[in-house]
Amino acid sequence: MFICLDFSFSLFKADETLPKQIIKGKFVARRICSGIVYYYTPITAAGNQTVYPAKDSQPPATLCPVPSISASARPVSDSADRSSSPLLSETPQQTAVPFQKQSCCASATRPLLLFFSWLGAQPGAFSKYRDLYLDHGMDVLLVQSSVMHFLWPRWGLNYGLKVLDILQEPPFSGRAILVHASSIGGYTFTQVLTHIAQEPKKYATLSKRVVGHIYDSLVVGSLDHMATGLGKTLVPRLEGFIKNTAMLYFWLFKSHTADIYENGIQVFYNSPITSPALFFFCENDAMCNLTVMEKLIDHWRRRGVNVDIRKWKESTHAAHLRCHPEEYLFALQRFLNSLHTSPL
Repeated sequence: MFICLDFSFSLFKADETLPKQIIKGKFVARRICSGIVYYYTPITAAGNQTVYPAKDSQPPATLCPVPSISASARPVSDSADRSSSPLLSETPQQTAVPFQKQSCCASATRPLLLFFSWLGAQPGAFSKYRDLYLDHGMDVLLVQSSVMHFLWPRWGLNYGLKVLDILQEPPFSGRAILVHASSIGGYTFTQVLTHIAQEPKKYATLSKRVVGHIYDSLVVGSLDHMATGLGKTLVPRLEGFIKNTAMLYFWLFKSHTADIYENGIQVFYNSPITSPALFFFCENDAMCNLTVMEKLIDHWRRRGVNVDIRKWKESTHAAHLRCHPEEYLFALQRFLNSLHTSPL
């Protein structure tokens, strides 16, 4: 099995340039660091004045159901996504809240959606997922990956450790976490899991905070299968050349790439996170070995993990929400309704 990536032409960019914090419409976007952005709905009262939550106020966190999508809210086509303006490109309104008090503007009791995006996610495409979770009572922490986090896994492991550190600091510490990983996001989340598996006692509390995890278009298969998918995604006209170059690279730097990938596969296969999981995938995905995927799911179920799946005969990698919106959201709603969280 292999958990890996998809590509865009912006290969080495983890995120777009953002001010440290800006306000757009009903939510605030705060850049935590390169590649990681926090989206939350401010706590407001009459007159849109910011109201800071009481220190001792800790109501139970709940995961809210997702209603069926309306025709007017259905995702637009890929071409529309690619033509979208840059992320939060409107003239930003700088917040008047001092930087050291920014974390007080979000409720520390709301569940946190930890979204590991596909590589090169377009703003218009990602915003559908962001708005979906924001509208239903969750804050969103977007974690974007660079291709170098994959090509040189040591950097990916360092990035995974950074994500762990962030989750244990205010305003994220102590909150219920729902993970949503798409394509390369599954690989990035595996880098996080690797640290948890290596130091289970240190991260025991954090592991228990994860109430569920969702995998959308997880890439699984052999190195050869991954290299084939790489060629199809990066430069289809040079698919054979890209595949052979990738296999040569993995061979030349085996101890720094393939060996670390194999370790990550074993970590994911025996994941230290055993809360309920939901898999979205399709039979015609060139980057997913269906047999390996089904063996993984069967193994998790035998370990006692409650696994739901939504499989399509035909769909598009990392675009199931666009291709099958009603079915996608129905499966997501059913999964979220099955989750129950309590005060942490």
